[in-house]
Amino acid sequence: MDTSSIVDTLTSNHIPEVMLAVGGILAVLIAYLYVKDKDSTKYKFAVLFGLIAGALLAIVAFSMFAVWGIATSILIILAAFTLIIRPFREVQFSIIIALMVIIIVYVMLAELAGTWLDVLSNDWPRIAVSLVCGAMVYMILHMVESIVKMVGKVMNAWPLLFVLGIICMIEAVMVAMGYGSLFDYIRTHTGG
Repeated sequence: MDTSSIVDTLTSNHIPEVMLAVGGILAVLIAYLYVKDKDSTKYKFAVLFGLIAGALLAIVAFSMFAVWGIATSILIILAAFTLIIRPFREVQFSIIIALMVIIIVYVMLAELAGTWLDVLSNDWPRIAVSLVCGAMVYMILHMVESIVKMVGKVMNAWPLLFVLGIICMIEAVMVAMGYGSLFDYIRTHTGG
């Protein structure tokens, strides 16, 4: 099955519109449950379903990017990002990946024994190089992680999440009815 037949199947079955509507409903539900009781089991399940829907939205955005307008694609990507990042806002991925890099570099430096870089396979240089590599990876990833988390926290503020959910649902209806993007509809009907 090639990419064009997948896109045709998705389009003919209105799966992207349904996914957009489901993502919007979940965003509104998550915002509502967060305000009501952020420690409830319902909220936690809604966030889990949001994560799954966000991943599916990302897949749909990837497969339908060329078919839909840029405004719809950006809206889907924002919704997918917001739903996916919500459960991971407090996880420190940079330290986990940096520790993995330290271990991998330490193990790989042992392979240099007997070569002209033999000195790096000894204990202390091997530890030092591994720590430096891990520290460099940590610094770079920590900066990227901080930027992603900042954007994620802004987009996951419950008022913005609620509004994004409403816009996603309206966008799904507009696309399903054949009007194109909500933004295109507003532009043509306001003379913009």
